Amino acid sequence: MIEKELSIETDLLNIVFGVYDANIRKIEKVFNVSFSSHNGICVFSGDENNVYAAERVIIQLIKIAKKNGMITEQEVDYCISVALKDIKVDVQSLNNDVICHTCMGKPVSPKTAGQKNYVDNIKNKMITFGVGPAGTGKTYLAMAMAIEAFKRDEVMRIILTRPAIEAGEKLGFLPGDLQSKVDPYLRPLYDALYQIMGVEAFQKNLEKGLIEVAPLAYMRGRTLDNSFIILDEAQNTTPAQMKMFLTRIGFGSKVVVTGDLSQKDLATDQKSGLENALYILKSIDDIGVTHLTSVDVVRHPLVQKIVKAYEKHEQKVNKNIKKEIDYKRNKHQL
Repeated sequence: MIEKELSIETDLLNIVFGVYDANIRKIEKVFNVSFSSHNGICVFSGDENNVYAAERVIIQLIKIAKKNGMITEQEVDYCISVALKDIKVDVQSLNNDVICHTCMGKPVSPKTAGQKNYVDNIKNKMITFGVGPAGTGKTYLAMAMAIEAFKRDEVMRIILTRPAIEAGEKLGFLPGDLQSKVDPYLRPLYDALYQIMGVEAFQKNLEKGLIEVAPLAYMRGRTLDNSFIILDEAQNTTPAQMKMFLTRIGFGSKVVVTGDLSQKDLATDQKSGLENALYILKSIDDIGVTHLTSVDVVRHPLVQKIVKAYEKHEQKVNKNIKKEIDYKRNKHQL
């Protein structure tokens, strides 16, 4: 059991502590430490490792408070996550890399070290794979990068696509014209476009053909030059579809492929085109790969807990399957 003192400037106390000391209470609970303060001197007591981890969180929060004048719940949770995993990252510096602003004026920037690596890969690589669980900003950040490149005339158009796997890409039985058939599968892409670009600007560019949103099946036979192309939900592609998509890329284009290998909707015996591509293309320098984790989840804190719970369960299942395979193999050898 040790005690650690930390001085906090008076004008930052309320920001760092949070409303009704919510931030401090969360830190106490997560790290199992006790906290007290008097005249700007804060004292943590508890197990040595936990006290030093809690101190690292507070130091990060002080930096954020000095820079932004406020601290979000997501920032508190991320500071706690990186301290728990002993990840070395300066959280307050992540907001320096503003990609663009939404139509409401809100800045869009990476909020975690994983997201920063993802954005850097998109900037520097012709093809980038962003792989990770829901809520890690894979699609949203890619969309922000695409819109910014479009505004700067770095590309002539934006092409957004995803496999309509839920309908087996056989959309003929659905009512309405082509657009109304595929819209339900492409809705998440529309939502991100509306938020960043605005509905009017989106509709205007869509009518001009400068923005295209279409199912993956309609990419076949095309060569996509001077375009920013995003393939979303790539875990639901087959190896043949992924090869078809990647060989559509023309001159002056940039490609981002996003997916979550834990949420495949393919048949049980069908290999994912995303998984296959990551293995085949891993040695090509011009292709960037970012693996995002539950630490990079920037939705409600409960989403991060859900992702972690599923990861833990899947690890347990895989471990049991391996044990069963090893047992059968050893039994057969005997």
